[in-house]
Amino acid sequence: MRKIFEILFPEKANNTLRGSRIPLYFFIFTAAIWTIRSCIHVFLPDGGAGSIAGMNLSVSGANEVVFAFALWGSEQFIYSLIQWVVIFRYRSLVPLMWGVQILETLGRMFVGRLKPVTFSHIPPGEVGNYIYLALSAAMFAYSLWSINRITE
Repeated sequence: MRKIFEILFPEKANNTLRGSRIPLYFFIFTAAIWTIRSCIHVFLPDGGAGSIAGMNLSVSGANEVVFAFALWGSEQFIYSLIQWVVIFRYRSLVPLMWGVQILETLGRMFVGRLKPVTFSHIPPGEVGNYIYLALSAAMFAYSLWSINRITE
């Protein structure tokens, strides 16, 4: 357990990637997706709520929903900036970031169950959550395993 803690929280975060490069490559791919998603939520006129998620925006309070989607997009953009900083400057934190992404995805899934919303169809993010959770868990485990394999 102490070894995992040392991998996730290195004494000095640096740009040295330990272990396999595969988790880094997938991390770059997901950072690009996060950046694109954030721009969609901020810049589409409906924030993607109607055009992508299929929410009915012809009801009272629709402007507030669009506003909430744009806020979510700004949060996603900040998160994607952190991802890019890790990619370009602090690669030793890639395993930690995969762990954070597991928690973030589980949090979104939990909120979706806690506060369900009616959609006209299944939004891409609903299905994507399961794919992203599986990818994050696999990359988290693989990054820990590959670092452990090298340092043993």
